[in-house]
Amino acid sequence: MKYIHEFRQSFLVKQWADALQRITTQPWTIMEVCGGQTHAIVKFGLQALLPKKIRLIHGPGCPVCVTPVEIIDHALYIASLPQVIFCSFGDMLRVPGSHTHLLMLKAKGADVRIVHSPLEAVKIAEKQPDKEVVFFAVGFETTAAPNAMAAYQAKKQGFRNFSLLASHVLVPPALEFLLQSQDNEVQGFLAAGHVCTITGYHHYHRLSSEYKVPIVVTGFEPLDILQGLYFAVEMLEKGKYAVENQYQRCVRELGNTSAQAIVESVFKVVERPWRGIGVISKSGLGLQDEYADFDAALRYPMKDVQALQENGCISGLILQGKKKPCECPLFGKQCTPETPFGAPMVSNEGACAAYYHYTK
Repeated sequence: MKYIHEFRQSFLVKQWADALQRITTQPWTIMEVCGGQTHAIVKFGLQALLPKKIRLIHGPGCPVCVTPVEIIDHALYIASLPQVIFCSFGDMLRVPGSHTHLLMLKAKGADVRIVHSPLEAVKIAEKQPDKEVVFFAVGFETTAAPNAMAAYQAKKQGFRNFSLLASHVLVPPALEFLLQSQDNEVQGFLAAGHVCTITGYHHYHRLSSEYKVPIVVTGFEPLDILQGLYFAVEMLEKGKYAVENQYQRCVRELGNTSAQAIVESVFKVVERPWRGIGVISKSGLGLQDEYADFDAALRYPMKDVQALQENGCISGLILQGKKKPCECPLFGKQCTPETPFGAPMVSNEGACAAYYHYTK
């Protein structure tokens, strides 16, 4: 398959792994931001090909994993209302809230539906005007554009029975939050290629310059990741820092300006709590004032906020790259994909799920 097979060819992977071995003379700690990259690293055994001096740590780039518990609880509250059809991507259904998850609620009779596009939820609202349709708008900048289009189309067509429960998060503020941490160990980043397909990478120049850290926009295949690491290590070894674009087949510096325009027309930048991390300023997207009528959080305010019960999960430390999944005492024992204690074991982009499926 084009743009996949040619980036998995073993002889090319070996060439870049050997080249990386040759240029690495010092210990370096590099974070791959995206959970998709984490899965590729673990699935294809890339860590075994790296120089021993290179330490990879896994970043918070799994939007399902960082969705805060209070948003999950709010989703559960809304989905339990008898007049509501609650629509979501499938990977959100088993993310635990304080006491349960959406799939369990569905099993108990709530009308929770898996959709593959937010526009499917808009169609449901059109076909069932007697029901209130809520779409769970979660994700990084990548999914913000189609979610914005859903709200735009619903408003344009006058569907008053459609709304979004928005919990979008933004990548650059999260990277800056990590860099500002007193115990930060990250010396270079592999930035998420699919996010930069939408946003471009021009906004990374300030981060790279201010914090003196190389940032390489990187794809998701084995060759992509090894090339991204090579570019990052090459800069580190030379004492340089800049933003480079390894993922040139998909990403341009200014990104997709049409997608950015629809996002800016529907959403505004807000502060957002990140699961296991805390509140990060200007790190989320909420609906603009002119879309307030389509804001499910305002339409269905949650009455009782219940505190999350501690269960021994260390997902917060894993999401910040401070711990590996196998360092959690629950990993692979009480916590499995069938019985997850934390979001990183649920999501297809979660680090815990990657380690569970692809390592011993």
